[in-house]
This record gives sequence, C-alpha cells and structure tokens, in this order.
Amino acid sequence: MASQDWFDKDFYAVLGVSKDVDEKDLKKQYRKLARQYHPDSHPGDDAAEAKFKEISEAYSVISDPEHRAEYDQMRAMGSGARFQQGPGGPGGAGFEDVFGGMFNGGGGGRRGASNADFEDLLGSMFGGGGGGFGAGSFGGGAGGPAGFQTGPRKGRDQSASTTLGFMTAIKGDTVELQGQDGRVVKVRIPAGVEDGQKIRLRGKGGQSPNGGEPGDLILTVTVRPDPVFTRSGLNLEVTVPVSFAEAVLGATIEVPTVDGKTVRVKVAPGTPNGKTLRVKGRGIESKKGKGDLLVHLEVAVPNHLSSAQEKALADFVAASGDESPREDLLRLARQGR
Repeated sequence: MASQDWFDKDFYAVLGVSKDVDEKDLKKQYRKLARQYHPDSHPGDDAAEAKFKEISEAYSVISDPEHRAEYDQMRAMGSGARFQQGPGGPGGAGFEDVFGGMFNGGGGGRRGASNADFEDLLGSMFGGGGGGFGAGSFGGGAGGPAGFQTGPRKGRDQSASTTLGFMTAIKGDTVELQGQDGRVVKVRIPAGVEDGQKIRLRGKGGQSPNGGEPGDLILTVTVRPDPVFTRSGLNLEVTVPVSFAEAVLGATIEVPTVDGKTVRVKVAPGTPNGKTLRVKGRGIESKKGKGDLLVHLEVAVPNHLSSAQEKALADFVAASGDESPREDLLRLARQGR
C-alpha cells in the first residue's frame, strides 16, 4: 500500500544519496538513474520499468521540500515501531493513529480534521486528489512533482525508413509508410530532405496504453543518387564539359538545371580545367533557404583528330615555341631539394 512506501522504504537509499543531499546533487543523481532505467531504453524489461517507477516515486517525495520534511518526520517517528493499518500491532500504535496525530495534533482519530480519509490525505500530499500513487513516467505531468507523472502515458516512439529519388527529395512529396504496429501512415516529406536525414513525425508513432498522446515516428530517409546532379547542403553541383577552344577563347554555354530547363553561363577566355562557376539561386529551395548551382568545367580532350585538326594543332605548338605548362612546377620541385 502507499502508506508503506513512506514508512518501509528508504527513498534516500533508492536514489543512492545521503539524507543531507542538496537540490542540485539530488536532481543530477535522479536524471542519471532515470536515463539508466527509462522504459524506452529497455523495451519489454519489467524489472527496469519497476526500478524506474521506484526511482520516480522516491524523487517525487525527496525533491519537494514539504514532502521531504513530512517524510523525514514520519520515518523518524516510525524508526522504533512497526506501523500497521489498524491498532494493536507490535509497535502498539496503528498507522492511522500516528498519521492522524501528525495532521491533527494528536488524538489517535481515524479521520482528519476535515473528515478526509487516509487516501485523500496521502493524495493531497502529492499535489493531486483522491487516490494515492499512479504509475510513474519520466518527464513529469499535471498533478505531480517534476519527474513523476500520474496521468496518461505517451505512446512509444517508432522508427521507419523510406527511399526517395533525387528529384523527389528536392521537391518534396507525400508517401505512405507502414509503422511497426502494421498501421499505414501517410506523411509529407518536406522539400530539400537529404540522404540519411531523420525526420520526427509528431503523433505518428505507437498508441498510448492508457489514453495519452501517441508517440512519434522517427523516419530515416535514403536518397538515390542522380546521374547529373550532386548536392552539397542546399547547393546543387553539375560537371559540364567544354571544348579546348571554348576554354581558350571563351564562350557562352548552356547548363542544365534541376527543373529540366537550362541556364546560359559565360566561360571566360583562358578558363582552366576544373574551374567552378556559381549560378545564384538555382540550387535547392527549402525552409532553410535557397542554394546555388555550382558548375564545374571539364575541358574535353578529343580522342580522334582529323588531318586538318592535327595540322592546326601542330602549327599551334610551333607558334608556342619552347613554352611549357610544367615549368613552374619543375622549378618549385628543384628549389625544395
């Protein structure tokens, strides 16, 4: 019974703290134990759940200054006697006599000054009414001290996964998922979701066992790669080939965009291989903002030349003299030896 928790249990020992523990150290120890034995960390483990309830019950008393003072007084009064519900026990005094004496100034009566029975009195000590202790749950709740919930318990969080195409992930979509309990849930995937991203869907998880709010659904998203585009944050990246002549002489080229259209980009004369050009605002758009399109230029080297092209290239080499693009590299290498 609830009365025995006050007289027969050592709440300080349950929490592993001394009787003079201060509020800061008490809260630190409780959080440590609550994380260790929380039911969500031990699904299906009845022993862990029972331990968690025991910890929560102890903390609900010790963390409240008034409740703690009452508990210490009751423990001190009961240290030399065994308290019972009725009179005539080994200690010579009934529990209700002692309990009534604490609240009524003595007299051994079975009822308090306000005609409330034992459960009303005990319930009022915990900030609620009518009915002693409820099943504890981490996170607090209405009608009970912080960290001890007497109301309905939230349902368990569940996990799910889905695979999206690259374009679908960029634009967003509505998909249907099957939860761990077999329910089919329709959810909206926001625009711009990334590969490996986890999305918390409020209220889409497991149902509460006693009328509380449902849990959440933790969705992990996998995004299939695209043959044209890659992404870096909100920026899209694309590699675009340019001819040797376009890189040397300069040109205006067409670059694909994610919406299936193209944008014209200017390549400056003398552009080296690997040069990156930025097209503002043509990346991924999401609630976080809008990215850019990064165009990586790749000079295409022909693998076959016509006779005319070979002659033109030979003339170009002859006109270049002994100039070598490796001269600076070789000079730096020699200096480093």
